[in-house]
Amino acid sequence: MSKVPPCPEGMRWVIPYLAVKNPEAAIDFYTKAFGFEIRDVVPGSDGKPMHVELNHKDSVIMFAGEDRSQDFTSPLTIGGTGLVIYAYTEDVDALFERAKAAGAKAIDEPKDQFWGDRCCLLADPDNHKWMFATHLGTPTQTP
Repeated sequence: MSKVPPCPEGMRWVIPYLAVKNPEAAIDFYTKAFGFEIRDVVPGSDGKPMHVELNHKDSVIMFAGEDRSQDFTSPLTIGGTGLVIYAYTEDVDALFERAKAAGAKAIDEPKDQFWGDRCCLLADPDNHKWMFATHLGTPTQTP
C-alpha cells in the first residue's frame, strides 16, 4: 500500500489563499498584470469559479469569492489588509508598468532597497498588497 504525501506534488507548504470580490475578474487581472497561469478552476453549482489556483514558476496562489459566513472577506470589504505578498520577478520595472496598465494601484514605484532588492508595492483590484522584487545582488546600503 502506498502512502499519500502530506503535501500534494507541485504545491508548496505555504500558499496564500485570498478572498476576492469577483473570481473571474481576479483571474483576468492576475494573468494579465502579474503573469500567473491558470492551474485549476473549480466551478460552483452556478458555473462560476468557487476555487481558483494560479501558478507562476514554482509558486501557487489560491483564491475564492467572499464567504461572509466564514469571515472570508476581501480587503475591500474590511477596509484594509494586514498582509503583503512578497514575490520575485525577473524585471520589476516591467512588471510594475504591466500591472498598472492592467488596473493595479501603484503604492510605491520601483526603487533599490538596502537589502539588495529592487522593489515596488502595488495593490490589486481587491486591495491585496503585493511587493515585487528583482534581486540586484549584495546589499550596498544600510537602513
